[in-house]
Amino acid sequence: MLSESATLDKVLNTHAAALGNDFAGYRNHAYRVMNLCLALAPTGNESNHQKIAIAAAFHDLGIWTAGTFDYIEPSVKLASTHLARSSRAAWGPEIETTIREHHKLSRYRPHPEWLAEPFRKADLIDLSRGMVRFGWPRGLIQDLFAQWPSAGFHTRLVQLSLTRLRTHPLSPLPMVRL
Repeated sequence: MLSESATLDKVLNTHAAALGNDFAGYRNHAYRVMNLCLALAPTGNESNHQKIAIAAAFHDLGIWTAGTFDYIEPSVKLASTHLARSSRAAWGPEIETTIREHHKLSRYRPHPEWLAEPFRKADLIDLSRGMVRFGWPRGLIQDLFAQWPSAGFHTRLVQLSLTRLRTHPLSPLPMVRL
């Protein structure tokens, strides 16, 4: 189990003020997703580690930086800017797609070699707190939550969802894709 990622921590620390009281919960969510994605990904090379760390750091960040629950495009924009500044713009299509498709309800198929599908599964495992496991042992997921506790993250998502439902009843979950 990966317990540290300099890339993930650097990005999150840069956005700590925007995350505010949700920093620990979001950081822990990002680490759980990163660990699950690494376990689900077809290969574990160093560039995949970095791509997953970047996607994990940015995938929901627009909630806080843009102040919206319609956060996919703000999150993509943050990731794209980061990639351009860190001379990794070539990773843009894969990471942008990973962020755009991470709430897709069906399998992501266009580029099976990309990390979009394992990341989608990893995020769903975490979001559901292991109720959806894609065959992963419950113990592995419990270990991840023991090391990286929710720290209010799932409660915060429920609060944000209810607020969005009240203010946009016809579009309560704009990030979900078929």
